[in-house]
This record gives sequence, structure tokens and C-alpha cells, in this order.
Amino acid sequence: MERKNILITGASSGLGLEMAKQFAAKGRNLALCARRVERLEAVKAQLEQNYPDIKVVIKSLDVNDHDQVFEVFRAFNAEFEGGLDRVIVNAGMGKGASLGTGYFKANKETAITNFVSAIAQCEAALEIFRAKDDGHLVNISSMSAVRGFRRALTVYAASKAALSNLTEGIRVDLLGTNIKASCIHPGFIRSEINEKVEKVPFMVDTDVGVAAMIRAIEAEKTNAFVPSWPWAYMRHLMKWAPIKYLRAMS
Repeated sequence: MERKNILITGASSGLGLEMAKQFAAKGRNLALCARRVERLEAVKAQLEQNYPDIKVVIKSLDVNDHDQVFEVFRAFNAEFEGGLDRVIVNAGMGKGASLGTGYFKANKETAITNFVSAIAQCEAALEIFRAKDDGHLVNISSMSAVRGFRRALTVYAASKAALSNLTEGIRVDLLGTNIKASCIHPGFIRSEINEKVEKVPFMVDTDVGVAAMIRAIEAEKTNAFVPSWPWAYMRHLMKWAPIKYLRAMS
């Protein structure tokens, strides 16, 4: 099924921006939101120039303002003929440090943005989809959801694990409806969040990694690990790896 009208949060940079570009190339209409609206304005201008047949609507959104999440999603839904078909919950952050080292504020911000604010986005999306018994919810998790990690990844990994479990619970709740829910677990994909990291095994460029994400999204897979090589296999190894191995990865 082709989902024509797609909302992407966190669309001003990184994976969200690249998803917008690649969906635009497929002729999809886009509802793009992020805090940095000036970046979105540039994205909108570029996409409309390159793909004049699509509709691009942008709005400023801080996903941690939960009331605003509902307002923005409803406004987007009203602006597209037939309403929104797919919502991609992509906005997130990776701030933080080892617990007990004085960075509670950063760890808390990551936990709220990646999980509590994702709940708000899922609620707002499913409110729209339940009204018409159709739609596709996509949550962008991470390979780090498979296990616990240390340092800056400690809370990040925990928040992504929570998001993965949330998506599965949503799928159970949606059985018997026409609404689909997918959880995408990207491996190491170059983006703004990790641009300063120099040596990471299996790292792929943003366009390559996002192309794999979009293939999984378009197939509406319930639980995808991308790019499939090596992450569809690595996730099994990671699940049973000794804890010393996890230390070496993070």
C-alpha cells in the first residue's frame, strides 16, 4: 500500500532530513516538523524546487511540549486531502553520561525526549488513525535497544528499548484494525548525532542507511534491523554476548 501523506518529526537534520528527501523523490507529500523551523524552510524550498508535484507543509514543533504535539499533528492532518497516512516518530537525542557522574539533567532530558515524548507522538498519531481505522505508525528505535550500554548510551539505550516495547504493545492493541505499527532499529548510520565519532564498525553513509530504513518502512515490517547486513544477524549475537563485549562496543 502506498502511503501518500507522511509526517516526519525531527525532520530538520540527520535521518529525518534524509527520509524527507528520499520520500520526496518517491512523490510523497510531506508534513515536516522540528524545533529549527528556519532549517525546515530551506528544506521545503529545496524539495518543492526538485519535486514540484509534491506538497510540503512545515511547522515548528518541540516534541517535549506535549500539548503542542497534539495541536501540530491535528493541524497537519487537516491540511492534506485524505489526512495523514503515515507518521514517523523520529525526533530524539543522545545526550548524557554514566549515571552517578553528575549528568542527571542530560540523562533525564534524553529519557523524556526519546520515550515520554514518543508516547505523546504515538497518542496523537493514533488518535488520527483510529478515527478512520487506517494508517501506519513508525517508531525509530535503535540497535542499542537490544542490550544495555555504558557512558552516554546508558539512558539512550534504555529509552530506545522502552520505545521498542511500546511499539510491540501498540501492535497488540491494534490487532483486528487496519492500522499498522512498525519499529525500525537502525544500526550505525552517519548522522548529526554521531558526526564526531570517527571509528565505528559497519558505519554507513546517511543516504545508504536511510534507503534501508525506507525499504523496511515501505514494506511495513513490524520489527526491522537495518541495514540488514550486518544488523539483522548482529542483533542475535549482541543479545547473548558477554558483558565485556558490550563494554568494547561503547
